[in-house]
Amino acid sequence: MTWLDEASPSALRPGARPRTTLSPTVLSRDGRPFAALGTPGGDQQDQWQLLYLLRLLVGGWSPQAAIDAPAFHTTAAVSSFWPRTWEPGGVVAEARLGDAVLGELRERGHVLTVAGDWTLGRISTVGRDPGSGWLFGAANPRGQQGYAAGR
Repeated sequence: MTWLDEASPSALRPGARPRTTLSPTVLSRDGRPFAALGTPGGDQQDQWQLLYLLRLLVGGWSPQAAIDAPAFHTTAAVSSFWPRTWEPGGVVAEARLGDAVLGELRERGHVLTVAGDWTLGRISTVGRDPGSGWLFGAANPRGQQGYAAGR
């Protein structure tokens, strides 16, 4: 994630620590961890995890429902990766958000890229319910790359 521009704060130089897009997350209540989650996806990781966390913690959704819901992300920030492109006002959204929502995004001035259904995000999570002790897991069906299983 370093730049070859010596004037950049992120310039490649000895001893410098590069910025990373890795963002594993542990959730806790009363100082006790109860869930861990993460996703691959470069600059989109924090955006997809935010969607999940809002649905879970604010909306009260189940972990699987929060993962399964339609996803989107912005492209309005400079990419961490070469060629470091960006699209001011850019939004990439799954088509299953529906015509009304996609139309509203366009009306608000977003430069919209409509992605296929079930194409954005790869979040998976595991945890332990602090009250019951039950273990849980939820996996992203997108890309057929993950599944949750337990014993």
